[in-house]
Amino acid sequence: MIGFLKGILVKKQPPLLWLDVRGVGYEVEAPMSTFYQLQSGDEESEVLLLTHMHVREDLIQLYGFASEAERTLFKTLLKVNGVGAKMALGILSSMSVNEFCQSVEQGDVTALTRIPGVGKKTAERLQIEIRDRLKPLVEAGLLNYATEDFTLQPSGDMAGEAKNSLNNLKGEVMVVNKAVEALLALGYKSTQAEKMVKQAYQDGMLLEEVIKAALQGVKI
Repeated sequence: MIGFLKGILVKKQPPLLWLDVRGVGYEVEAPMSTFYQLQSGDEESEVLLLTHMHVREDLIQLYGFASEAERTLFKTLLKVNGVGAKMALGILSSMSVNEFCQSVEQGDVTALTRIPGVGKKTAERLQIEIRDRLKPLVEAGLLNYATEDFTLQPSGDMAGEAKNSLNNLKGEVMVVNKAVEALLALGYKSTQAEKMVKQAYQDGMLLEEVIKAALQGVKI
């Protein structure tokens, strides 16, 4: 199993990251929360990602996370009937670990239905099945609702360069198109993704900022 990767961030295009680990290129899928943290480091920086290797008969895929809490929740979600890796990634991209746990604890089915691919019946089943799984994790200290206990560590002094990682994108059309592609990869329908990005986009926004605004502020 691969528990973590430490290497040079070659490229990021949500939901995919490409890392060069001593000459070997790894393709890693990551939730948007991880991409938001990567804004503090430019491409070509060294980063450390916690990983989970998901194995199916027809596919082996690596998933990367900025925190142990996110990875723990992701692995826990995979144990729930009807929740696959794509839905788990969508959950972690749509809300923080804290927000998800609060929604489950409070029985907030409406909040869960805003996640792509999660209808009312799925949300109700998810809320019931995962509540008992979360409790022992919290008691064991494996989930920290208040703050994350692990963050990405870019190498070098990147102060003042937080806005530079995606400056190679050429104009509004490129940013908007890539934001729509990211939402499609998370499970949103084409019409939903286009509407969300259109309402969220403002001049000068970076790709991750557009996606974050679309996920947090737009109601379909």
